[in-house]
Amino acid sequence: MGQIGGLNKVGQAGDAQKTGKGESKDGVSFASALHGAAMAQETGKTDDAARAARVQELKAQVASGQYEPDLNKVASSLLRFLVEG
Repeated sequence: MGQIGGLNKVGQAGDAQKTGKGESKDGVSFASALHGAAMAQETGKTDDAARAARVQELKAQVASGQYEPDLNKVASSLLRFLVEG
């Protein structure tokens, strides 16, 4: 019985070590997810800045009367809206 008790203790200690290693992997995974989220935010900021610049450009074109939309794209968009709606 001494050996069985000894094995149980080692098994329990092994379980604790496995849990610790699992937490380490989860920590790495979590850190990786946080890094990915941070990168996505930075990309979003870049996209927002580009979008704002494009909107200002289009506003200037509309104000000056030089804006000429692609009528095929407008018609296609309207048709999709009408079909879906």
